[in-house]
Amino acid sequence: MPQKYYVYISLSLVAITLGFLMAVQFRVSGDYNIGIPRENTQELSQELKQLKSNNKNLQAELSDLKIKLKQVNAGQAQAVQALKSELKKGRMAAGMVTVTGPGVEVILDNPKSSEHSQSNTLFIIRDQDLLKVINELRGAGAEALSINGERIIATSEVRYAGSFINVNTKRIVPPYQVLAVGDPQALEHALAIPGGLRDYLGNLGIKVKIKKHEELTVPAYFKENNFKYAKSM
Repeated sequence: MPQKYYVYISLSLVAITLGFLMAVQFRVSGDYNIGIPRENTQELSQELKQLKSNNKNLQAELSDLKIKLKQVNAGQAQAVQALKSELKKGRMAAGMVTVTGPGVEVILDNPKSSEHSQSNTLFIIRDQDLLKVINELRGAGAEALSINGERIIATSEVRYAGSFINVNTKRIVPPYQVLAVGDPQALEHALAIPGGLRDYLGNLGIKVKIKKHEELTVPAYFKENNFKYAKSM
């Protein structure tokens, strides 16, 4: 067989081989280009769009909840502060805390034995004399009162017990020191007005001294109040 035929046959085989390889490559490339079907792409795109919308709504809801939580915490703090303030006012009104402020100091003392006979009880300070001083000071606007270190509250008693005076069940002896927190000028005027309580007690021989203070301290009532019969409604 002539040599040129071998060349033709060789070229033909090469051409056939190349054609086969190109066909296979085109088939594979076609498969890659197909990828995800168009229907699936649209479905995934719609799901992604929905997820983004849901995420946006959740973010907005989260922000709203954070604002509401902040408001609740602020409101709770304000409520606690208001309760503490009311409790403090209640304790002050009940005399359960030590208070300081301007006011007056009133000293009541019995007359000396050389001036009046101690056997004559007319010239001895009585419980009712102390009560008159307390009531006069309260009427003049006293906000806190004490007698010889005993805080006067709503349940305090000032009464005779034998030859002594008891305040809050504690025995006290003269001289009696009454402290009152309030307007010093008004408190002094209530006692020292001409013909008033100071003159009345002085006529009985009782020594009365009234001194104004820019600041004095009235102690708290430390005893515990137990209610056995009284019940809140």
